[in-house]
Amino acid sequence: MSRKPPTLSYRLMRLGEMAAPFVVLALIWQVASLGLPRYLFPSLIDVFWRTLAIFADGTQFANVLATVWRIMAGLIGAFVCGGLIALLMARSRTMERFFSPLLNFFQGIPALSWVVFAIIWFKGIEPRIFFIMVVTALPAFSFQILGALRAMSRDLFEMVLSFRPSKMKMFRVMILPAILPDILTSWKVNLGNASRVVVVAELVGATGGVGYELLQQQQVFDMAGALAWTLQLVFFVLFTQWVIERIETYAFRYRAISEHSL
Repeated sequence: MSRKPPTLSYRLMRLGEMAAPFVVLALIWQVASLGLPRYLFPSLIDVFWRTLAIFADGTQFANVLATVWRIMAGLIGAFVCGGLIALLMARSRTMERFFSPLLNFFQGIPALSWVVFAIIWFKGIEPRIFFIMVVTALPAFSFQILGALRAMSRDLFEMVLSFRPSKMKMFRVMILPAILPDILTSWKVNLGNASRVVVVAELVGATGGVGYELLQQQQVFDMAGALAWTLQLVFFVLFTQWVIERIETYAFRYRAISEHSL
């Protein structure tokens, strides 16, 4: 029996349910802005125009792109290193006993501590931020990829081996489809964490980026500017998560076909 696609009214209802909390929050904020000082609760209209001004100003938007680049470079570095560590841990119990305590230890170190270490160890701003981003996201990527590798069906794995596939075909046909859902989920989770860490890293010593601009707004008590710069990161995270979801939908489109055929 095929499953009917959702109707337009159902989609509008779901959209309304998702938007309702934000509408309520916006109304509460706007009401507060009417009776409280602007440096505490600025009007959402002011925040909107400040946000638009950042998009329109090439110099200001360059700071947003600098932060985006730092986030993506750090996450890619952490993903590659974490994937290699996870592969070693999955193939060897000795490697797992060696790396697992280290990764747990690193997870317990606050991001601010890594910022202090990076300032002491590195001279340049970009190496500092790259190091901070990699070392804070590395444990999560390692454990998430390791969990995905171990979740693969052993029986299915052995059955595929019986056909004597090449290593590349084995990875493309068996391993990648099995671990890709967890990998995409790990990217969505670590993306939000990275956006918070990069602000901390840029607050200390950076001369550009969203974190640096937030520090400038704090020094002049400009809440509208602080919200506008914060929204730049929120928009980036939401857009990137939407792209990841589109990749997930395309990569696993066969699941929808299977469900409709039931």
